Order: sequence, then structure tokens, then C-alpha cells
Amino acid sequence: MGATLSFRVEDMTCGHCAGTIKGAIEGSIPGARVEADPVRKLVSVTGTDDRAQVAGLIAEAGYTPEAA
Repeated sequence: MGATLSFRVEDMTCGHCAGTIKGAIEGSIPGARVEADPVRKLVSVTGTDDRAQVAGLIAEAGYTPEAA
């Protein structure tokens, strides 16, 4: 679980969006750490290797994850 999962999220446009995504992932996956950068449209997640789960959480939060 040391790898970093990265996603492009083109519809993450501001700090509020980034916080929503960060909260959705960190609130659902114990130990996950999220860096969400709305300027670069990039979400990076450590602490899990389950790409499908993270992508699902981003989608449930209302955003569109793509492989980065």
C-alpha cells in the first residue's frame, strides 16, 4: 500500500471541490491520505491500492475521475 494512486479530475475546479473529494476518500478509507490540486486537476492518494474504490468514491462525491 505504499504506491500512490493518481487521478485526473477535470471537473475539480476550486478548493471546495478539492476538500469534498479529500473528505470523501479519507472519510471512507482509514489511513488514506489525499492530495487534491484543483489547479493541476490532480488527485493523489496514498494508503490504499484499491483504484476502483477510490474512483468510485470520487464519482459518488459528484466528480469524474480519469486515470492520470
